[in-house]
Amino acid sequence: PPVKMDSNISYFENLKRALIAIVPPLLLIVLVLGSIFAGIATPTESASLGALGSIILAFFYKKLSWNLLKEASLETVKTTSMVFAILVGATAFSMVFTYSGADEIVEQFMTNLPGEKWGFLILSMLIIMFLGFFIDFIEISYIVVPILLPISQTIGIDPLWFAILIALNLQTSFLTPPFGFSLFYLKGVAPPELKTTDIYKGVVPFILLQILVLISIVIFPEFYGFKG
Repeated sequence: PPVKMDSNISYFENLKRALIAIVPPLLLIVLVLGSIFAGIATPTESASLGALGSIILAFFYKKLSWNLLKEASLETVKTTSMVFAILVGATAFSMVFTYSGADEIVEQFMTNLPGEKWGFLILSMLIIMFLGFFIDFIEISYIVVPILLPISQTIGIDPLWFAILIALNLQTSFLTPPFGFSLFYLKGVAPPELKTTDIYKGVVPFILLQILVLISIVIFPEFYGFKG
């Protein structure tokens, strides 16, 4: 919650209250993301650190209770169950897709596109970006990537470079309306007078920046340390 300035106490006391409210959550963010970027922990391990840190912060702010832990645990189980359900469904789809021979049809189509490697890259990125408007990144990862990755290796594309392009494209899906997760997060903390359409308009420059970075990695892979 926002920390309100109290005119009855000094400026430094207000500053102290603000720092107490701001610094601990920032330290938690640095702990979680910093451990990943520094190579100290995997994302799964960092998530565990984040969960432990959140419990400590709740205790620090005197908000920790059994009901809070119970509610958080139930939400975690729901989210985890959803992910596993998606994984099972995506695996079943991939098996049916492969055994029916549809993957060979897709491979023939993608490998015979004009421009060869570049035609495949452009169409792949456009498909993933279009799906990102309507489908969660998890579904795209489990359904689309297993189909496109073998084709990219057949064409001779650096798999690491291709994976980075897909990851950046999926990151853009967090911003693209109407189902971008970040848009809903922002709407949840935004003032009531801020309309959803205003958020859609405001996010356009950031989407364009993501696309420009994606294009630059496609055109200049050597600059980013990839073979291309």
